[in-house]
Amino acid sequence: MKQTALTHIHRSLGAKMVPFAGFEMPVQYEGLIAEHHAVRQAVGVFDVSHMGEFLIQGPEALDLVQSLTTNDASKLYPGKVQYSCMTNDQGGIVDDLLVYMLAENSYMLVVNASNIEKDFLWIQSRNIYDAQLTDVSDQTSLLAVQGPKATEALQTLTDVQLGTMGYYTFVKGRMADVDDVIISATGYTGAGGFELYVPNQAAEHLWRAVLEAGQAYGIKPCGLGARDTLRLEKAFCLYGNDIDDTTNPIEAGLGWITKFTKTFTASEIIRQIKEKGPSRRLVGFEMIDRGIPRQHYSIHDAEGHSIGHVTSGTQSPTLGKAIGLGYVPISHSAPGTEIFIDIRGRHLRARVVKTPFL
Repeated sequence: MKQTALTHIHRSLGAKMVPFAGFEMPVQYEGLIAEHHAVRQAVGVFDVSHMGEFLIQGPEALDLVQSLTTNDASKLYPGKVQYSCMTNDQGGIVDDLLVYMLAENSYMLVVNASNIEKDFLWIQSRNIYDAQLTDVSDQTSLLAVQGPKATEALQTLTDVQLGTMGYYTFVKGRMADVDDVIISATGYTGAGGFELYVPNQAAEHLWRAVLEAGQAYGIKPCGLGARDTLRLEKAFCLYGNDIDDTTNPIEAGLGWITKFTKTFTASEIIRQIKEKGPSRRLVGFEMIDRGIPRQHYSIHDAEGHSIGHVTSGTQSPTLGKAIGLGYVPISHSAPGTEIFIDIRGRHLRARVVKTPFL
């Protein structure tokens, strides 16, 4: 089991540790609900150093990125970030990821922890360009400082004017006396905030400095449990749940990051799906009857026929109701449509709703 540079700190804080994507990770400290509310209302800090980071550098770095990803990376400039995904030969999703343009001919891809090895081999096998691929995941730590008070809390640690940074931009700057921190206005919570990339040896110092700076703002260390409920309220896809090798970007609601102004792996297949319309869609739903939907639960129509499955579900701490995501046929995908979730053998009523939930 791999550990992050902060595992010993999580244990000392009394975190409940669980295996996740080959890492020993904190699922919660004080408790999921308290951590969730801290991020929505104030500020929380997550250790997400299990995420993967690859560098793509060289004269044809952009060509490689463009051939692999669905979004148009030619629109990037140094200091800009883009959400994207990589597709396989059938049009399924290899992974969703962030693309950072560090400088001309220099990019950083941030990939899901569970896919680091798979993604690296995939990119390597497709690299017919004058571009070098380097996996720096094991040397890189990542802290996510999220919430409406994240900017104020972090501003005490840096001269970088955080309040003027646009969403999905980044700078390299000094923070808490650590040089060359990638300070990125991104996150997986929908609560605002920053993600901070540092070498492993600086991670503990930065973590302690962030917690100290955030004390006046009610900061809490947060685990993967709250990270999941926060992202689900915003209907952000989780790889392995809502998207995988068998789901295409169009049915998954990722058409907005799929650009046909260029060719990428299976772009023609995906273009045809877009033109014809997908046969199913990933939708959000809220429970009408009492019950919490979970991944793999089956979805049924009014006649009792199985029509799809739940990909993610939880009790939303902010909304105080049970919500979920799942794939259903187009005929059942309109907001307001009543569907039924099989929870322990009982078909409980739910309603398709617009996303994000919050």
